[in-house]
Formats: sequence, structure tokens, C-alpha cells
Amino acid sequence: MTTIIRGGTVVNADRAFRADVLCFGDKIVAVGEGLDAPAHATVIDASGQYVMPGGIDTHTHMQLPFMGTVTADDFYTGTAAGLAGGTTTIMDFVIPDPKQSLLEAYHTWRGWARKSAGDYTFHVAVTWWDDSVHADMGTLVRNHGVNSFKHFMAYKNAIMADDETLVKSFTRALELGAIPTVHAENGELVFQLQQDLLRKGITGPSAHPLSRPPEVEAEAANRAIAIANVLGTPVYIVHVSCAESLDAITRARAKGQRVYGEALAGHLVIDDSVYHSSDLEFARGHVMSPPFRSKHHQAALWQGLQGGNLHTTATDHCTFCAEQKAAGADNFTKIPNGCGGVEDRMSVVWDAGVGSGKLTPSEFVRVTSANAAQIFNMYPRKGLIAVGADADIVVWDPEGTRTISAKTQFARGGFNVFEGRTVKGIPTCTVHAGNVVFERGELRAVEGAGRHIDRPAFSPVTA
Repeated sequence: MTTIIRGGTVVNADRAFRADVLCFGDKIVAVGEGLDAPAHATVIDASGQYVMPGGIDTHTHMQLPFMGTVTADDFYTGTAAGLAGGTTTIMDFVIPDPKQSLLEAYHTWRGWARKSAGDYTFHVAVTWWDDSVHADMGTLVRNHGVNSFKHFMAYKNAIMADDETLVKSFTRALELGAIPTVHAENGELVFQLQQDLLRKGITGPSAHPLSRPPEVEAEAANRAIAIANVLGTPVYIVHVSCAESLDAITRARAKGQRVYGEALAGHLVIDDSVYHSSDLEFARGHVMSPPFRSKHHQAALWQGLQGGNLHTTATDHCTFCAEQKAAGADNFTKIPNGCGGVEDRMSVVWDAGVGSGKLTPSEFVRVTSANAAQIFNMYPRKGLIAVGADADIVVWDPEGTRTISAKTQFARGGFNVFEGRTVKGIPTCTVHAGNVVFERGELRAVEGAGRHIDRPAFSPVTA
């Protein structure tokens, strides 16, 4: 299969330049002006458009069993929706139950993911600790291409990692050349605040952000960063949602600590007024953790992306339909936490970032693919338009527009947190592994075409 993309402007994280891009099989084989191509090659006209690396969403949850239900998007529908939005690789999460073998859980998730239409790779959560977890982490790094381990500091009485688990897992990750990632919310504080609100009779979705104020996130972020600093390990903070957490990251980085931060597209453009809607189904549809914040925090997150203290953009794509969300109709703590977005992240970040002058096109590539590829050791296979890189490419029309709606989305769940937003800057064509999988509204995703992406350790494994 040969594909040539002609007449566009290639945009990488370091520069933009006019060039054709020739793909053979699943790799890019030439980049330059006036390239020759076989007569049988598929030709994509990118005149007046940008040609960029396919997006990498660093944070998704497909087919996740959570809070008594399972997300509406499985690995096929979720990755297919991502392809429609220009995202060609997702980083999902293996989340073992307490006392469950990490390897057993990993193999379960790998089985579910075989139907993926786009490429996928996994962070593996450490939800408990004993010698078997220590051993499983080594096996996952050495034999299964895992180089990141997730730690939930929230969700007391479920998957919350205490400080002992954090210290032991961070230490093991450092030995293995892997990076710890952290959901930073103080789970004990959240639990106590939830109980207090319920005792006061505040049971609706408006209570959700009250139970998870910025200080709860900031405390956990500071604690994770401090533990990582003492142990000498890098750390990656997922879904940073508030100025206080960003401040903790910024301070640490100013002192030379390797701390990385992730921002969600939703947190960049949606504010906490959604929880006060008289439409309770609408309000429940926005319940995720951390919650959406005030516009003050949105401005801070953009500054973090601009200043280089936040590095990646993601979605925490975790879709639930209205009936699933209604499980918490009388108790906000029972609303399944999660929102969608894998289909819309690229356009939302372009529209709100590049469209407003906050980001350049190259900075957009940095925060939607290149930084993720570098932080998680997939570069230069991913996150780059260059010879030898994967032929995962999005052709981007900076003048094209689309109005986002649950009625027209490919993702499941019947709800969209970006509902009604008209974005300027959209994908016209997505190429995955050298094949056109989306073109001008037509989705051509193939179930099972996605590949698992092994991510090597950052240093030789010695333990």
C-alpha cells in the first residue's frame, strides 16, 4: 500500500515546511518537495492544509468497569472515534482490582483491546502492594512494553494507593526505568467532604465540585512531587485541573525536578457552571474527577501549556450514557465519573489555542503528540513526520469548521461536553498505518487494525 500526501505544509514540533509525504506500508519513506510516487499510489491533496503527526491521547478509558457499570465506548468504538478526530494512538489504563495480579489484569485488557481500530498502549495501575506486585512490574517492563505505572491517590475503599504503596511503587519504577503517573486528589479528604455534604442533604451534582476543591488536588500533587523528589524519580501528573497543582509542578521544575503535567481538553474550555444547571441530566453528564473548574483555573492551564510546565493534552475519555449516570440521581457520589472527548480534543485545542494565538501550530503538535511520544518513549516512531516514523498522519484544514454534537459524533454515550461548540480547524483526512481511515466526514475504521505499541524502559533494566 503506497500513499502520498501532496501540496501540504508539514508541521512538526520544531518547524513547519512545505513538503510531500510518501508512505509505503505502515511507514513514512520520504518527505520532500516534488516526490515521485507509483501510478497506483493513493493520492491525498493537502493543498492549503497542514500535515501533522497523528494525535496521541495520553489518557483514555475504553471498556472500563467502573462504579458498578462499564463505559459505553469499547476499544473499537473509542479508537474509531479518535481516528475521526485525528487521534491515531491512545494510552489507556489497566486497572487491577485490589489484590488482583497486575499481569492477570494486563492480559484481560490486552484481550479487550484486540478490536482496536487505532494504535494503543497501556499505563498499568498499582492499586495495592506486595512482593508479587514488585515482580509483576518487572515482567511488564521487560516483556510487555510497559514503561509507566498509574497511581490513584483518590477513590478511598476502592483503588486508592496509600503513601506506602506510592513509595514502594515509585522506587520500583525507578529501578526499572519506568515513570510513575499520578491521579492527584487526596482521597481521604474527598471521602470526608462527600459524607459531610450528604449529611447536609446536598445530594445533587452541584455537590461534586464542592467535594473536590482545588486544595484537595493541590495537596496530593505536592505530596506526589515531594515523594518523587526524595526518591529521585520523575513523575507525571495526569489531568491537572487547577492553578494550585500547576504551581506545584512549576516550582518543582524550576528546581530541576523532572515533573510532567497533563491538561484535559475539557478543563481548558469548560467551567464549573455546568454543575449548577437546572437540567440534572446535563449536570450529571459533566461529573468527572477532578471536576471542571472556574475560568481562573482555565487561564492558568493555558499559561502552563504556553510556558512549558504542562506538556500534554488528553481527554480522560470515559463515556457513560444518561441511564448509567442516573445511578447517582439521589446521591452524587454514585454518579459514574467520566466524560468523552477523544473525537474532539484536537479540534478543541486547535480552536481555543491556535485560533486565539495562545499556541503556534508547532506548539500544537508538541502538546497533542510529540511531547507524549517523548515522555513515554515512543519517539520518533510517533509524534513526528519523518522518514522511518509510523505513517500515522492527520491532514488539517485550519479554515474548516464543525459544530460538535452528540447527534453527529462517532463516540457512544449520547452526550458530549463540547455540545454546540463550533470549532475552526478540523481534520479532513486521517491516515493510520498508511491507510486512509477517515476522509471528509467518512469513517473507514477497521476493527482490529490497531497495533499494541511497546514502550521500552528509559534505562537498562537491572532489577
